[in-house]
Amino acid sequence: MSRHLRIAVIGAGPAGVYAADILTKNEDLDVSVDVIDRDPTPFGLIRYGVAPDHPRIKEIIKALKRVMSNERIRFFGNVNFGADLKLEELRDFYDAIIFATGARRDRELNIPGIDLDGSYGAADFVYWYDGHPDVSREWDFQPHAESVAVLGFGNVGLDVARILAKTADELLVTEIPENVYEGLKKNATKDVHVFARRGPAQVKFTPMELRELSHSPNIDVIIHPEGFEFDHGSMEAIQKAKSQKLVVDVLQNYLAKEPSGAAHRIHIHFCQNPVEILGEDGKVVGLRTEITELDGTGNVRGTGEFKDWPLQAVYRAIGYYSDPLAGLPFDAAAGVVPNDGGHAIDLDGSPIPGVYVTGWIKRGPVGLIGHTKSDAAQTIAMLVEDIDSLTPPTHSEDSAFEKHLEDRGIEFTTWAGWETLDAHEIALGEAHPHERERVKVVDRQEMVDISRGNA
Repeated sequence: MSRHLRIAVIGAGPAGVYAADILTKNEDLDVSVDVIDRDPTPFGLIRYGVAPDHPRIKEIIKALKRVMSNERIRFFGNVNFGADLKLEELRDFYDAIIFATGARRDRELNIPGIDLDGSYGAADFVYWYDGHPDVSREWDFQPHAESVAVLGFGNVGLDVARILAKTADELLVTEIPENVYEGLKKNATKDVHVFARRGPAQVKFTPMELRELSHSPNIDVIIHPEGFEFDHGSMEAIQKAKSQKLVVDVLQNYLAKEPSGAAHRIHIHFCQNPVEILGEDGKVVGLRTEITELDGTGNVRGTGEFKDWPLQAVYRAIGYYSDPLAGLPFDAAAGVVPNDGGHAIDLDGSPIPGVYVTGWIKRGPVGLIGHTKSDAAQTIAMLVEDIDSLTPPTHSEDSAFEKHLEDRGIEFTTWAGWETLDAHEIALGEAHPHERERVKVVDRQEMVDISRGNA
């Protein structure tokens, strides 16, 4: 094929990077890819959504770096689609646009008391402790919040529980910014109560996440036996998935283990459905749950019996939710751009020419990183099939988009700029008394200035 394709990928998290990788590895394509992200840095939730004490998971960054180092892939950071760029503008520079914007905010939980002081979204907390530039530098730890709740039983919920239960000094060896360390020292939490609506065979986290709860000598993991039950649907789930069986095995080991008397505790409760956050004088003072029971299929039904838990803060970790994209339809119920598995779909059900989706904006915030690879492959296969029908851009030269950003006065960052910032953060870590792997720069303008050589 002789035609040179220019593809824009909006979103530099794993979904976007894998899409760029698959495109540039296709030997039948003459293609260049620009990966555009509103953050000054690449890697999306790998940088800003993974707990700082997860070095093994962050190994994925090494693989993503190898992809982004490809000379046919360019990175443009600090460029916000919908504010700095519109869809029609992108069409002037690219044959096709792939949206891989992910899901960045908390899914809503509509129960009474959700807006009380001391009720938080897990995503907001994660962005704070991961040093995202667009959140406050301070976290409002309630000074007397010794007992807190985490609602939701996925990996994010466990991350939040673990960070709340650990001491600030334990996390000082990680890449957390200084403001996060100082903030965590104000955390009074002693007991973290994690609530799951269903039983132990239905939890959504990985065995590794579960084992890591007990890696701290300062934490006891306590499994409460109420609701620790299995029905026919539970046994089927365990038999079908080895990972689910491993999770249950770890939970059973915790259940049988006597607490050591550690200063902090993570309590895990099954078959408890949160129905109200209790308040007094505008502040959280407790949580009300309805006790549920397994119905034989692995799902649960309410029993009509309720329990009140005295707590001083609640963190909801019930899932992420995507933001709508300017100029594209949005399915508010599912939190995705309507699509047929790759093409973005218009309101009349027809594909929007030259516009594709991949990752969580396509299928919702479910699955692990491995699913993101196969997801991207499906989308790219559809794009390749459409090549002959794609409308060539008005400005086909690779330099045109960069010039457009410069003419608009947008302070964009590049891959070379990221490498400069990366080296700067690593140097900050090396200079730290605790010889940390890196210390994150938090301020957006400071990141931009370092990346652009203006610091």
